[in-house]
Amino acid sequence: MKKLFFIVALAAAALPSMAQQVKYSVSGTYAEEGKKVYLMDKLTEKAIDSMTVANGKFSFSGTAEKDAIMAVKAEDKEWTTPFFNDGTPVTVNVNDSTLKGSPLNERLNRYDIEQDAPMRPLRAKLSKMSKEEIEANGEEIMAEMNKILDEQIAYATKVFKEEKNSLIPLLFSELYFYDNGVEEYENLVNEKLVFSNHPYLKKARDEVAKVMQPEDPVKTAFIGQQFTDLEMADPDGKMHKISELVGEGKWVLVDFWASWCGPCRAEMPNVLEAYNKYHDKGFEVIGVSFDQKKEAWVKAIDQLKMPWLQISDLKGWQCAAAPAYKIDAIPDNILIDPQGKIVGRALRDRTLKSSLCKIFGE
Repeated sequence: MKKLFFIVALAAAALPSMAQQVKYSVSGTYAEEGKKVYLMDKLTEKAIDSMTVANGKFSFSGTAEKDAIMAVKAEDKEWTTPFFNDGTPVTVNVNDSTLKGSPLNERLNRYDIEQDAPMRPLRAKLSKMSKEEIEANGEEIMAEMNKILDEQIAYATKVFKEEKNSLIPLLFSELYFYDNGVEEYENLVNEKLVFSNHPYLKKARDEVAKVMQPEDPVKTAFIGQQFTDLEMADPDGKMHKISELVGEGKWVLVDFWASWCGPCRAEMPNVLEAYNKYHDKGFEVIGVSFDQKKEAWVKAIDQLKMPWLQISDLKGWQCAAAPAYKIDAIPDNILIDPQGKIVGRALRDRTLKSSLCKIFGE
């Protein structure tokens, strides 16, 4: 008997470990009769199951990995209601995105709804606008959306502090990495938190890395090349060139931004911190704005307290910098060495700080 037990145990040890499977039971209500409702896997963003609403109700059941992040989504809504597969039945009201289930999932639902609150008025406004109206007011809408994004990023950091001992931060990790840098992933793993080894955390890190540290070969091709000079006016109308700052031992960050760009404004304190720390050692910054309205541009310079040279041709996305450096999204930047060579691109937050630390030291 002992020998048999040993053989069975040895065979089991030789097999690859399998994730624990847990039964799920998801039911709900939706007022839109005949619409399809999907059960989503948030890790893959693919539908696990679907059914048509009948008599205002729907339901799903099956098995999935324990603590997998799942969500209910209606075909006519962008909004999803996420939850963890923790073995406790879940009931979802798609009409208002509320959820009943385990204490963990009910807490997650409250956070999720609170985070989305600032976006609801804008979503309602956009639903009443025509495509032409949205295009005509694109800059204002983008500014409003970026302002909301700033609020949501701050909210994600709050959730991380309040729920560090639960799985809930996973659903807010993308925004958290936008605020704290993708390098924070390693710190979270090293802390051995409850969610440290969950595959969704790595997925969030990778998604943010694509934006914050783009591997677009068209853009990264500029690294190692000589910079292309640009000439534009400062707020007083005086013409300036990037080349005015390059050389003589100076390292120049050309910062592409706009007053209406929320992520640009959110990033500016990091640039200011770097400027104050390294300016006396030879670090220069020149802002190239994608604004169209001079008043908004000048006001933002004052609000954000940026002491460096600012230039713009006030042509928005038709800015001369866009084709010169293949810019299709901001914030963006290039770092130029004293010989005029581009040595970095899209350096933000901790990436910018670590790059400058290597150049200038602590």
